[in-house]
Formats: sequence, C-alpha cells, structure tokens
Amino acid sequence: MEPVLIVLIVLVVLVFIALIKTIQVIPQASAAIVERFGRYTRTLNAGLNIVVPFIDTIRNRIDLREQVVPFPPQPVITQDNLVVNIDTVIYYQVTDARAATYEVSSYIQAIEQLTVTTLRNIIGGMDLERTLTSREEINAALRGVLDEATGKWGIRVNRVELKAIEPPTSIQDSMEKQMRADRDKRAAILQAEGVRQSEILRAEGEKQSQILRAEGEAKAAALRAEGEAQAVRTVFEAIHAGDPDQKLLSYQYLQMLPKIAEGGANKLWIVPSEIGDALKGLSGAVGNLGAMAGGSPSGGGSGAGGTTVPPQNDGRNNPTERRERPTID
Repeated sequence: MEPVLIVLIVLVVLVFIALIKTIQVIPQASAAIVERFGRYTRTLNAGLNIVVPFIDTIRNRIDLREQVVPFPPQPVITQDNLVVNIDTVIYYQVTDARAATYEVSSYIQAIEQLTVTTLRNIIGGMDLERTLTSREEINAALRGVLDEATGKWGIRVNRVELKAIEPPTSIQDSMEKQMRADRDKRAAILQAEGVRQSEILRAEGEKQSQILRAEGEAKAAALRAEGEAQAVRTVFEAIHAGDPDQKLLSYQYLQMLPKIAEGGANKLWIVPSEIGDALKGLSGAVGNLGAMAGGSPSGGGSGAGGTTVPPQNDGRNNPTERRERPTID
C-alpha cells in the first residue's frame, strides 16, 4: 500500500503544478510574452489566460503604463565651447510588448544612450544663452528624434523634459553679476520714473490750486465790486429819496474835512470848489440862527481856518481849490 500511496501523492502534486502552469492571471495594464519551445507564440493580455503546461513558458511580463525615467547629468559642449551638465527626464510608454521584447535587448538603456547623443547634437548648435532660454525648443527636437527612433521598438516617447541645465561655476558667477547689475539698473530707472511722476503730479496739483485760487479771487472781487456798487446805489437812492437841502450837505462836508486831513504826511491837500459854497451856506445858516437868538452872525468866508488859493482846473471841467492843511484844534 505504501508504494501506491506514494504514487498517488506524486500524481496529485503533478496535477496541482500543471494547474498552476495552465492558469495564468495577467494584471490590468500589463502583458506577457508566451514562448513555445523558445519561439514566440502569442501575447497574453490582462485577465485569465490558459497555456499548455510544461510546453508554453512566460518569457517576459511588461508594464504597459506610462513610465518616468530620470537620466543622470550628462556633460554637453555648447557652440561657444562651454561645458554644461544637463539632467533629462523621459516619459515613455510600451505600445507593443512583442517589439519591446525582441527588437531591442534593453530599451531603457537604448533610450538613455539615444537621448545623450541627440542632446549633444542639439546643444552643439546653440550657444549658452540660447541653451538656457530655449528649453521648449530643445524638448520638442529631442522628443521628435526619440519618438521616431523608438517607434520600431514598440515604445512611444510622450514627453522629454530638461530637469536642469548647469553651466560652469565661473559662468554662473558672471551671470549672477550681470543679473544683479540689470536689477540695479531697473531699480534706478523705476525710482527715476517714480520721482518724475511725483514731480509731474505735484506741478499739476500746484497749477490746479493756483487756477482755483485765481478763480476764487476773481469771483470774490466780482462779488465785492457788486456789493460796493449795490451799497453806492442804495446810498444814492436814499439821498434822492430824502431830498437833502444845502445846509445838510454843508454839514456833511465839514464832517469829512478831518478825515481828509488825517495822516502826518498830508502837507498839501485839495478840496472841491463846492466846499466854499458849502461853508457859505453853513455860515448863512449859523448867522440866521444867531440873529434869531439875538447874537451877531459870524463871518463865513474864512470858516475853514485856512488860506484860500486860486481855484485850479483838475482836467475834468470841475474847478478845484488848493488849500493848505487847516489847523484843527
């Protein structure tokens, strides 16, 4: 019984191994290459697949998702004989598992070497300044070459990015000094423009304020003149409405004489010729008042207390009299 039991156990194990070899589960976004006696048979897609055990073998399992591969810095010489180190990142995807397995031994290494050689060709036709400022142009040219070369390998290059471009240390120092000088220049220009704009705004403000001040003064003068004219008109109308006689006018003349004589520098002053008539009228009025009171009338010709000079013409057909300053007690 024991040999029969051992044989049964061996058979069960063989059947179990055969089942494992027969059923192949491929994950999503993956593929597997099947060979039969060393020759390509078919490609297994995602899901449950059945193969012939001990005859069909799985050669390679390939990830069909997009892959990201960074490459180490590579020294590249520019057109102006400067060495720069460039880091690149490749985004690729396997589109044909069979071609990726049989057309190239190691597509990762092949892509890396192709990237380096293509990058040297592209950078060799550019100077340093253009290299630093033409990343998009370099990426597009590199991607075009890689996509064309890797198409027969079953690889599609989706994107190529230059991660870093490092020029020599001496060039970096020179570039930093140049950038610092440019920043200082721009700062000085902006400061000068700010000062100029400030002066322009200040000048415009002063101009506007002077214009407004002048307009205000003009309006004030107009209103002042209008007020004075209205005052004169009111006085004139009041005088005509009151119908003053000669005596009242003579009295008003006498009241104005001290104001005319005010000021220490008034040595000679001119009064209208009507003053004499006013004084005569006032003298006559006083004389009549004295006669009525029983007194003697006072003389009126010299009531002003000054020396009379011959009348002069003031150029406006109004004769005036030149009188010296009277002595007012």
